[in-house]
Amino acid sequence: MDVIKSLILGAILSITIALVIGTQGTSGGALAIHPVQVADMRLYWSWPVFFSGSGLSFGLLLLQR
Repeated sequence: MDVIKSLILGAILSITIALVIGTQGTSGGALAIHPVQVADMRLYWSWPVFFSGSGLSFGLLLLQR
């Protein structure tokens, strides 16, 4: 269950950071933010932020046990 929670928190973190940095017109360097076209909307996404945010969330959830 902790893995699912950490994936959700990692996705929220990735969307938030990518939205802020991506709307400024930059890729964020090592963050590798890229726009994703979904229907008529443009979303910004970053796999490195997702994986690091999920790992950080998983570690924090394990520490709370």
